[in-house]
Amino acid sequence: MKYPSREACFIFQKGGLHLRNRVKELRLRAGMTQQELAAAVRVSPRTIISLEKEQYNPSLLLAYRIACLFGTTVEELYCLRENLQQEETRYADLQ
Repeated sequence: MKYPSREACFIFQKGGLHLRNRVKELRLRAGMTQQELAAAVRVSPRTIISLEKEQYNPSLLLAYRIACLFGTTVEELYCLRENLQQEETRYADLQ
């Protein structure tokens, strides 16, 4: 498998590639507010809002905290297979 160069990664970030996630879905299913989730994982409510709008990609530790809270994996929480396919498609389009 060929990995994108640093330049391609920069283009992806500049182009606004954000990780699709299930944070809002799982939070609502758990009956939690954004403030309650923020307190539980020790971040600001603004961080949760940004995560749910897919405007912010979290640190691995934050993603892990959220996944543990909802009893899922980071892979499932952040739809990593789907996000990888999307990235590979975008990278192929740059070629």
